[in-house]
Amino acid sequence: MLVTFTSSETGEILMFADAAKELLGAIGKETTAKGTFTQAEMAGAAAALRQASQLAEPAPEEDLDVPEERRQPVVVLGQRAWPLIDMLERTAKGGPKANIVWQAAAAF
Repeated sequence: MLVTFTSSETGEILMFADAAKELLGAIGKETTAKGTFTQAEMAGAAAALRQASQLAEPAPEEDLDVPEERRQPVVVLGQRAWPLIDMLERTAKGGPKANIVWQAAAAF
């Protein structure tokens, strides 16, 4: 399932639900089918994501018998978080009516 984040000040971000759930969980938001960030929440949410992504460590490679050139790259939390952090920070500068909403087919 996909989650669409839409900002009043920037473009859209599409994200798989499992990644969105991890990021919203780091912020303390519920993963409902529809949700919002108010202008007052954005700076704190961006800071929380930055902190969570600095604490996250890449997962160790499970199968060390796989040759290095065939191992799958590890995508860390910071790489997944960066587009949402950018959206939060840029939208926070948009004024009192700035907002971000997300929408998915169902709660995730």
